[in-house]
Amino acid sequence: MKLILTQEVTGLGHPGDVVTVKDGFARNLLLPQGRAIAWSQGGEKQIEGIKRARTAREIRDRDHAAEIKASLEKSEVVIKVKVGATGSMFGSVTDKDIVAAIKSSTGVDIDRHRIKVTGHIKKLGSHTVKVNLHSAVTANVTLSVVGA
Repeated sequence: MKLILTQEVTGLGHPGDVVTVKDGFARNLLLPQGRAIAWSQGGEKQIEGIKRARTAREIRDRDHAAEIKASLEKSEVVIKVKVGATGSMFGSVTDKDIVAAIKSSTGVDIDRHRIKVTGHIKKLGSHTVKVNLHSAVTANVTLSVVGA
């Protein structure tokens, strides 16, 4: 089956790539999870939009990744969460929350799949997460989770 990838799939391709996969893999994994859409001539027009969005978020090279790493590590990233009367959080901090907080504090747009969190962030305070910017560059970002 011919598909257009909407997200990066390890070993298969990047967003905007047109790939051919077995029907079962497409029906059971890629299409239900929203990682791909069925290829059509109308869908071919969406490829340009997907590729433009990917290049806007893409890190050009190792030097650019090092610049982003420096700006991420020196910035103060604060995430405000709802807390109960006893001071406990409702839910946990997700990678989408982290991406939004990084974008608001530094202006850097990072793909949420590049963020690696050890365990779940379910407590207020300071936490460290890793951001894989390049194959050789990883930034350690300190998050301050505070009650709103």
